[in-house]
Amino acid sequence: METQPWFKLIPQEQMIKWRRYFHAHPELSFKENKTSKEITQILASFDQITITHPTPTSVLGTIKGAYPGKKILLRADIDALPVKEETGLDFASQNDGVMHACGHDTHTAILLATTKVLTQLRSQLHGTVQVIFQHAEEQVPGGAKEIVASGQLHNLDAVIGLHIMTGLKAGTVNIVTDGPVTTGADAFDLTIQGKGSHGSMPQEGIDPITVGTEIINQLHTITSRFTPPKDLNVVTVGKFHSGVAVNVLPDTATIGGSVRTIDEDTRQAIANRIKKIVKNTCDTYGASYQLDYQFAYAAVINDPKIASLVKRCALKVLPKEMVPAGTMMSASEDFSAYGKLAPLCFFLLGGGTEEEGYPYSNHSPKFIIAEDALLNGVKTEVESVLKFLS
Repeated sequence: METQPWFKLIPQEQMIKWRRYFHAHPELSFKENKTSKEITQILASFDQITITHPTPTSVLGTIKGAYPGKKILLRADIDALPVKEETGLDFASQNDGVMHACGHDTHTAILLATTKVLTQLRSQLHGTVQVIFQHAEEQVPGGAKEIVASGQLHNLDAVIGLHIMTGLKAGTVNIVTDGPVTTGADAFDLTIQGKGSHGSMPQEGIDPITVGTEIINQLHTITSRFTPPKDLNVVTVGKFHSGVAVNVLPDTATIGGSVRTIDEDTRQAIANRIKKIVKNTCDTYGASYQLDYQFAYAAVINDPKIASLVKRCALKVLPKEMVPAGTMMSASEDFSAYGKLAPLCFFLLGGGTEEEGYPYSNHSPKFIIAEDALLNGVKTEVESVLKFLS
């Protein structure tokens, strides 16, 4: 670990104030109007930064270094979740039923602090730094896809992002240096159209509950019998609704589920298998159906060169024990969309463990994090930019 002269430029107290402001004023995906306005005002207070809006509620800042060179993008997501907060914090959500239960308030504050430092180091930069405060990570199809499609990101050489997670020691920087960091996440909604009848005369109808049950049973065989054991694949049925009375055979049943994969070929194979199971089972019973299969977020795959650079930078500015080996998480992220533009590095920032007093996982209404952890996110991001553009 080396102490860098720019450490003193990190606005630690201001960063915590920013984080607490955003935590108290969360906004849902695609509705981050006040959030993006506040971010824009903060960025405008920095020196020599150009601000644009790729979408109505996202903010892009551009810092041109004193010298020509490569271009790097740093990303923070800014949306909150439809969760009623139960933390009891002094700065708890003032928007009832909406909460920063996944830590995006911390991501925003970290990137604002990183940006402020980099604007003050502009004379040392050989290249261009862009910072994207991205809307709607939490809602499919995801804001990243819209920002990529906006055409405002050009000729990028690398993209770096982070995510704070409880269950990891506070302030640790966990980097997978090669391969998948997250699973991909897809979803499906199925409506089975049967034929209603009296419960005492099932032969007169087409029972959508029986059809749905058979479909679910077959879906649960996909990962155990039709995909490679080495892969992390999960097919989960999360909802099954049908019927209103015990003596009535209903007309319809609805089923919804999610699919997690890391390999693109397997991802496509599972989707095709689900479609085949639904068709064949409905055909067997004479039912019709509507299947909406959504390819949502692909797996985030770290580039070995970029991820190794970020890890070396983390080791330079943090104690060795604060940079453990990274492991893949089964959650998903729309950060993968930026992989169409440049090589990626996505790392996890430890938000605290149960032993440290942070027992609740991301998305819990009682989710809290160790605010001291934010500093290590800034140090890692700044050093990675300086090294990449050196």
